[in-house]
Amino acid sequence: MPEKITNKVQNHYRLAWVDNLRTFIIFLVVSMHACVTYSYVGGWYINYPPGPSAFEQIIFIIWQAHLQSFFMGLLFFIAGVFAHRTMKKRGIGGLMKERWIRLGLPSMLYMICIQPLIVYATLQEPKGPEPPSFMSYWYEYLRSGSVLGGSGPMWFAVALWIFCCVYAIKQMFDGEIRLMTPRSQPPKPSDMWLFGFGLVCCSFLVRLAYPLGSNIFNMQLGFFTQYVAAFSLGIISDRKGWFEAMVISNHARSAGWMGLIIGPPFLVGLVAAGGPPPQDGIIVYSGGLNPWAFGLCFWEQLTGLSLALGLMFWFRKLGNSTQLCAVWLSRRSFGVYMLHSPIMVAFTPVCNSIADTSRLVAAAILTILSLVASYIATDLILRIPGIKKFI
Repeated sequence: MPEKITNKVQNHYRLAWVDNLRTFIIFLVVSMHACVTYSYVGGWYINYPPGPSAFEQIIFIIWQAHLQSFFMGLLFFIAGVFAHRTMKKRGIGGLMKERWIRLGLPSMLYMICIQPLIVYATLQEPKGPEPPSFMSYWYEYLRSGSVLGGSGPMWFAVALWIFCCVYAIKQMFDGEIRLMTPRSQPPKPSDMWLFGFGLVCCSFLVRLAYPLGSNIFNMQLGFFTQYVAAFSLGIISDRKGWFEAMVISNHARSAGWMGLIIGPPFLVGLVAAGGPPPQDGIIVYSGGLNPWAFGLCFWEQLTGLSLALGLMFWFRKLGNSTQLCAVWLSRRSFGVYMLHSPIMVAFTPVCNSIADTSRLVAAAILTILSLVASYIATDLILRIPGIKKFI
């Protein structure tokens, strides 16, 4: 086992289009959580009653399902690319130190402090005795182990830190040879579709044991087939030197258009064929030995792969801006990801009266308010000496 990994390959540099793509995905994450507040599709700190109309529900399902199909997987893919670049530049110790500071410590802060504050603020007052004080609630939250599942949206940072740990351990055994793999040609379209079909089958099998909606320590394992594969593919694509060649190909552009054109009608047809959720709450799409669960996996993985490739193509072609505004937004995007939850919960009562008229409009306004306030809050926090090291 080599004791030290050296690096004599390409520099660890930032790609403006990737930074801008990450910023865009953070916008989508905030939109997703605002939609969940009013759609009753998914779990969030607040679900404003009653449920939406049938028309609004369809719009919410189409929008949220398409986001879920690709946006977190794309973040994991990008993270895999830059985990490999950090490994080449700084070695195993450098990767682990940087990821602990950037991912581990912010996640701990969220789990220990921010999560219990949000949950306590949203507690309904019981009809009987007075609610406990915050300190009593916080003590029980820590003592009971609930803190382990209290990552909220920071589950992504926790999972990514775990992925990086596994990658670092593997690299300890692979050593310098694996970092210096000769460049190769990017995968053919048939290879990518084979990869997609593999995701379909693996997701279907995983959801037999871990259907959608179930979680372990706030990790919805039914989605993790895509996340693990995307992170691994990111590492491989950078190691073999075809990351950018893959995203600028015409095949990536065609895949994006295919996802946009075919994805929505296929999803609507799938939902219509499966019928509305039964009254007992068991949703056939979540997982199990039935064609609807397999159909959702088929749609989700292939649509997500198509949209991810298309987005990378268009951002590589048109989103390579280094203008001050784009750089400013990108530098604060992780802080927005971390802080948008309490800010959104605080703004939700402001939008509830709008939701009584239109839940779609309320979700859009809540998205905008949360984004603006989160960017302002992040900017102010980054002015504190020493904070830039962590956010």
